[in-house]
Amino acid sequence: MGEPIEPLDGHLFGAGQPCFGCGPEHPHGFRLRFEREGDAIVTRFVPGAHHQGPPGIMHGGLVSTLADEVAAWTVIGALGKFGFTASFEGRLHRPIRIGAEVRGEGRPQSRGRLVDVAVELHQAGERAFSGKFRFA
Repeated sequence: MGEPIEPLDGHLFGAGQPCFGCGPEHPHGFRLRFEREGDAIVTRFVPGAHHQGPPGIMHGGLVSTLADEVAAWTVIGALGKFGFTASFEGRLHRPIRIGAEVRGEGRPQSRGRLVDVAVELHQAGERAFSGKFRFA
């Protein structure tokens, strides 16, 4: 039997919170939900037609936004801290297709005033994005 899955509270910032990534009521946002699985923070997301760049492909900037949100919730869920993105670097390994589930996973790589988080996005069992985010 695997690690227990613990959902994280998407209303953490209050009712009507405006976050594009995790705001449960944001009219145009991702409305992501997060869970703790062992030492990782995980989300699942299906990009829609309104997330396209090239036809059938998720816009690269929105892929980065998704990864950044995974990193932010990793800081919250794994370390019990809040922060903001100070820097990031990422690599798109393959296109993320519209209409297919993406699994995002973040793991803290350091602790302290500056926190590094490793993020990967997978689709259909293939790594689509990997990156490192630094939070202050």
